[in-house]
Amino acid sequence: MKAIRCKAYGPPSSLILEEVEDLTPGSKEVLVSVRACGLNFPDTLIIRGLYQFKPELPFTPGSDVAGVVKEVGEGVTHLKIGQEVFGFVAHGALAEEVLVPANACFPKPPQMDFPTAASFLMAYGTSYHALKDRGRLAEGETLLVLGASGGVGLAAVELGKLMGANVIAAASTDDKLALCTQYGADETINYTTQDLKTRLKELTDGKGVDVVYDPVGGTYSEAALRGTAWNGRFLVVGFAAGDIPKMPLNLPLLKGASIVGVFWGAFAMKNPKANMQNTMTLMQWHAEGKLKPHIHAIYALEETSKALEEMTDRKVKGKLIVKVS
Repeated sequence: MKAIRCKAYGPPSSLILEEVEDLTPGSKEVLVSVRACGLNFPDTLIIRGLYQFKPELPFTPGSDVAGVVKEVGEGVTHLKIGQEVFGFVAHGALAEEVLVPANACFPKPPQMDFPTAASFLMAYGTSYHALKDRGRLAEGETLLVLGASGGVGLAAVELGKLMGANVIAAASTDDKLALCTQYGADETINYTTQDLKTRLKELTDGKGVDVVYDPVGGTYSEAALRGTAWNGRFLVVGFAAGDIPKMPLNLPLLKGASIVGVFWGAFAMKNPKANMQNTMTLMQWHAEGKLKPHIHAIYALEETSKALEEMTDRKVKGKLIVKVS
């Protein structure tokens, strides 16, 4: 089979497409013929050796996958050969076939096409776990989403509005913020032309925001934390800016605030029943037309480097998809 391979840490241009050995499912594994793979910002980090986990070289990147079951391993009873599925893996999805853990592989709803299914699980799974389980976002509260036009950010905007929050979207261009407004943002902040801390104070009448969703890190994190309300919750989702900020710990003390880590992948593995309940809720909302992933563009497998370069250059709104024939 063909797969995108990372043989040495480097930029997207260093990736190659080559033939690799066929895969065989082990116990509680599913072999999936890939139809689509959704790209996520961590994909741009993992190939450069900058992610929290470093797979042994060489490896195939890609986590969000949708496709058709080709084989099932021992102990897999909820899926069958020929069934359309979607799921997630630590890496390996940018290929014609991938092995998916059985507890991370779900039947694909018939109303979802493959690109939509490959756009769904990680973005919405991460954001719903963050807002519901970690942030305890309540109806009527105010939510600030940094990097709001990206894959997880836009999902957080959409979910926050659906959960009854007043949503403030922050992003780097007016074009990106226009999309956030379409997805339910009540207010927007362009943090390249506006002072984030000042605008948060203005938009909340000095109260501050109840929940901060931060997949960006870098220079805006401290300003967002300073803009939280009493008993605020600051959700650490990722570091798309590349810099891991160092926070003054007097800030959560003075505000009675919490800094809360969000690691959806570990949650899904350690608490599969709770993750399944979240996933079923998300799929129900999608079936009801309440959630709709925004697909920025679709690339062929051999164009993976180009797609990841576009993501690295911060040109993407929503999700990028690599389609595998």
